[in-house]
Parts: sequence; structure tokens; C-alpha cells
Amino acid sequence: PSGFDPATARQRLLEHFGAASLEPYGCEHLPLAIAAAGAALRYLQENQVSDLAHLRNLQTYSPDSFVGLDSVTRRNLELTRTLRDGKVEGSLLGVLDHTVTAMGARLLRRWIQQPLLDLERIQERLDAVEELCPTPTGEGRGPFLRADLRRLLDGLHDVERLVGRVGTGLANARDLATLRRTLERIPRIKRLLAQARSPRLRALNDDMDELRDVAALIGQALVDSPPILLKEGGLIRPGYHAELDRLRRAAAEGRDWLATYEAQERERTGIPTLRVRYNQVFGFFVEVPRSKAHLVPPEYERRATITHAERFITPELKAREAEILSAEDRANELEYDLFVELRRQVAAHTDRLQRAARVLAELDVLAALAEVAARYGYTRPVVDESAVIEIREGRHPVVERMMPEGARFVPNETHLDGESHRLLVITGPNMSGKSVYIRQVALIALMAQMGSFVPAASARVGLVDRIFVRAGATDDIAQGRSTFLVEMAETAYILRHATPRSLVVLDEVGRGTSTYDGMGLAWAVGEELHNRIGARTLFATHFHELTGLADQLPGARNFSLAVKEQGQGVVFLYRLVEGGADRSYGIQVARLAGVPDHVVERAREVMARLTREQGSKGAGEHGGRGAREQRSREQRARALREISASYMVGEGQERLLVPADDEVVWAVVRELFGLDIANLTPVQALVVLNEWQQRLRETQRG
Repeated sequence: PSGFDPATARQRLLEHFGAASLEPYGCEHLPLAIAAAGAALRYLQENQVSDLAHLRNLQTYSPDSFVGLDSVTRRNLELTRTLRDGKVEGSLLGVLDHTVTAMGARLLRRWIQQPLLDLERIQERLDAVEELCPTPTGEGRGPFLRADLRRLLDGLHDVERLVGRVGTGLANARDLATLRRTLERIPRIKRLLAQARSPRLRALNDDMDELRDVAALIGQALVDSPPILLKEGGLIRPGYHAELDRLRRAAAEGRDWLATYEAQERERTGIPTLRVRYNQVFGFFVEVPRSKAHLVPPEYERRATITHAERFITPELKAREAEILSAEDRANELEYDLFVELRRQVAAHTDRLQRAARVLAELDVLAALAEVAARYGYTRPVVDESAVIEIREGRHPVVERMMPEGARFVPNETHLDGESHRLLVITGPNMSGKSVYIRQVALIALMAQMGSFVPAASARVGLVDRIFVRAGATDDIAQGRSTFLVEMAETAYILRHATPRSLVVLDEVGRGTSTYDGMGLAWAVGEELHNRIGARTLFATHFHELTGLADQLPGARNFSLAVKEQGQGVVFLYRLVEGGADRSYGIQVARLAGVPDHVVERAREVMARLTREQGSKGAGEHGGRGAREQRSREQRARALREISASYMVGEGQERLLVPADDEVVWAVVRELFGLDIANLTPVQALVVLNEWQQRLRETQRG
């Protein structure tokens, strides 16, 4: 489209900003960025009815300045909303958002989604947060500075949004009064920060414009609590404009005359309930009860009869009406004009106001991060250029906050580096805490690089350029992609974009296909990440065979989440220990999940039979791979037939599963084992299911 033409877009931007070059905005040599900005500006110009003079700046986003976080990783880490219901509560943002202004809340969301790569900026943020936190001994000015700063920030209105309304001519008088009250707090905030020592807090204080002149400009013109309507008067302070004061006096004198006239007419007519009223149809008129209408003087001219009253006009009222209404109308019109001029004058300070808004937002975020650190026992991380990620007693920031009262989160240790601990293979049963642990490490690294303290006794984070988190996938039916295809697409993206500086978190690669295919893929992915890419990797898996990677790769290590067996059940200890797990405890987990006992016991029988079948084959295998796989499928089918045939329910009840001699059904079973699910589209699956259903129905009818 022509709106995205870089040359046209560049010219549009230059004209809007009144600049000769886009060099000051950092995008002169970025044609795609120029095209996007120009197209956005064109859209606003064509669809925004108000002026765009408040758009004074153009910020260039450079991906090289921030940790790379693709959409899959953002979703799996639940940075700003939960996977289950899309809510903020239960996300990292929900835990960290202790901001007290709307500006700060928006900036915190951006910081979470854009962790830094610049060590100097990270350290500046950490220094600022540390100054606002209590010292290890509980002494120091930090807690008082944080409390005072948050108290002054609390209740500040959204300056960014207010400035936008002012700049577009949409602000009403209450908006300007609200802006004035916010600006009047800035000098107090500036005095408070004068005692700050950290470089970032001092820089923010130096950048903070007190804007006393703008606050005074608004305060001199507007009343403290103006009405929301702009053309009904009551906006401008007395003494601000001489002509307005004169018109107001004239209108007030007219209203005084009306009050005097009403009192005189009551006395003259002997009607104590006589009223002088006004509406836009009749202007000013005299209203008397219908029961007293016979007492009105003959010069009263009847204008209307309503349910309980009669309305009249008099020569005196008509004579004064034009004078009174003229003064009020002219006063209201002048007030509106004065307000519009005031709004224009405030809009002229848009740059200064926007800069103040940015400073206030950052102060709010820094104070919020310090509040979280003090409240939840976070510690300052060491962020450096090493390849080490070392965490002592690390905790998941979200899970520990969501635990029931009285429950204790079990902290864990982590050591990753580019050499001996490059690939950590994490095994253990479901519910043992593998997924929580590996995400915990990613979140701690992310928090450290956004400039936040972290939930750990201590933490060292060597700069991470990108974070990848591949976890459970689902079908993409709209695109005809199976669960396994989605999983492999996400894995392929990681293998193509990860670097030695990256942190890769893999949760169950290869589970969407057959056991051996999945195991082979998972093994190959682990080798690729270790040998060619060299990324620091946490690899959680149910394939216990992957523990063999530690025997083959010098940088691979095995860890597992400890469990304790109790009778036929297990107790999860949630503690990371060195060495791989040798069992999955799936049946024990099923019992914990509430699966009926008779189903669990049957599962034990089936597992024992399949385990024996697996152990009996292999020694005498011969032939090619295809022949071996075919024999394996046939052996599994035969074992399942025998298991099914041996399964009888209680006395007097029918057999629930298929008899062993039902060849049609077992033919379907064999086809099911031979089906290549990984390469089966949803439509193909429906066709196959329909065919099986027809065959089984024919058998049933026969």
C-alpha cells in the first residue's frame, strides 16, 4: 500500500515533526521502521478528528537492546496473563505490580516484556531499587524514602492520558483541574529525591521539571472544582478576566432584581406562593397556584396552564429579560473562549508534561519493585557478562504467592554455565515440580535483567540474550496442525534462533508421537543444543533414557525432583537432587489424582504384563528396522488382546472389553498401532475414524 512507501512515509513524518532529518529519532536509515511509523501517522491524520500536535516524539525500538522473548515464551512464562483464563492475577505482572499510578502500571508491563541487555542500565535500576529497600540490618533511609515516595505518588492522575486529551482538544475543565493537582505534588517529590544517592534516582530528579508555571497558569484561571460541562459557566475564577467579571455582575444584578421583584409581587397580590421562574420556551414568567389565579392583577398576561398552576408574563419581566439573559449568555460564551485559550496554552507545554509523566512512571515502578522486594524477601542479583547462572535457594515468584496460607515453597539450587553444566536433564514424575522449577530459573533470569530483585537467597545471572520456553502444546485446528506438529515447529524455531548466550527451557519434547520417535527426537535436540549451539539449557523429560546424555556429552548433567515412596504411594519432596530418576511413578500419581482404586490396580496389572513383554523380546531380534518395528507392534497388540481377554468384571456382570477372538476389532487395533499420528491431519483422522466406525457397526449387526 502507498501508505507504507518509505519515501512517502518519511516526508509525512518530517512535515509532522517539523524536522529536516529523522536522524535525531534514530530511524533515518531504517526504512521499514519509517514506513510503519508513517503509515500509523497517516491513519491518525485521516481518522482522528482532533489535532495531533501532542505527538512530539518518535521512539525507535531496537530489538538488540532487549532480551528476545517470542510469543510462545511470553505465553508459557505467563508474564502478563495466565494460560488458563487470561487473567493478570497468577501472572508475573500480578505479583510485581505494586505500582500506585496508571502510568507506572503501563511502564512495569513494558519492563517485564522488555528485559535489558545493557549492563549499565541494569545496574542503574538495581542501584535505585536497592536504595529504596531496607539494608540487611534493617537500618538506613531506604524504607522511609520508599514509603514517602509512594505516598506522594499514590493518587496521582494519569498525566500521559491527560496530556493526550489536552493535545487533542478533548480535555474538559475537570481534566485541567486534575492535572493541576498532580503537578502541584511534583515539587514535593523533587525535594524528597534531593537526598537520593543512586545515579538513576538522581538523574530522574534532575530530569524532573517542577512545572510550577503550568500549575499556576491553570490555578489562576480555573476554579478548584469546575463543572464537567464547558458551556454552562462556572469555570473561570473571579478576577481572572475583567470583562467576564463585569458580565457576571450584570447577570447577578439581574438575578437580585428578580428576587426583589418576586417579593414585591407576593406582597402586592397577596399570593405567598407566587414564584418567578424561567424556561427556554417562555423565558422568565410568574407562576401561581391555580387556586390563587383569581388574585392576579389585570396586567398579568396568561401564557400557559399546567396541572396545578397558571403561568403569566408581565411587562416588567419582559423589559428585564433581554438584559439578564444577554449578560449570562455573553458570560458563558466568554468563559468557554477563555477555557479553550487556557487549554491551548497548556498544550504548548506538551513536551515538558510528557517528560514529567515518564519520570513519575519510572519512579513508581522502581518504588514498586522495592516494595515487592522488601515484602517478599527478594535479594539483589549479580548480573554480569559471564555464562554462569547460579541461584541459591531460588523460588518461583508466582507459585510461592499462590500457595495456601501456612504452606511453604521448597527452594532449590541452580548452576548453569557454558562448560560443565551446559545441559541439565531434569527427570521425575508428574506433579514433582519439574515444570515449576525450570520456569522458575527463566523468570529469575528475566527479573534480574529487567532490574528487579529476585526470589532467592542469592543469584548470579550471566547476561541472557534470548529466553526460549517450550512447554505443552495444543492442536492448531484452524491451520490443520496437530499437537506434535506445533511442538516440532516451536522446537525448530529454538534450534534456528538460539545462541550460546541464550537460556533454553524445554518441557517434554517428543511426547506427541510414538515413544521411540519422541525419544530419538528429544535426544537429537539435546545434542544439538549442547554441541552446536552451546545454549544454557534446562531439559525436563519423562524419557528416562535421556539421562544417557550425561554419559555422552561433557556439559550434560542429570538432576531429578526427589520423591519418597510410602507403601503403594509417593510423597513429593519438590527438592532438586543430582542424578536421574529411574521411575515415573505414573500409577502412584494417578492414585493421588483420585483415579478409582480398581482402575489403578488394573493399571498395575497391565503395566506388569507389558513390562514382561518388553523384556522378553530384543535378544533374538533380527532383520531390518521396518521388520523389527512391525514385530514390536504385533507383540504389543497380542499382549493387549491377552490382557483384555483376561479382564473380567464382577460376578453377574457383562464382559466390558473386547474378546480375544474378535478378529475385526483386533484388525482395527493393529491399524491403530501402525498409524503415523505425527503426520495425520485432522481431516485425515476423521476419515480413518469414520472407516473404523463403519466396519465395527457392520460387525455388530452381523
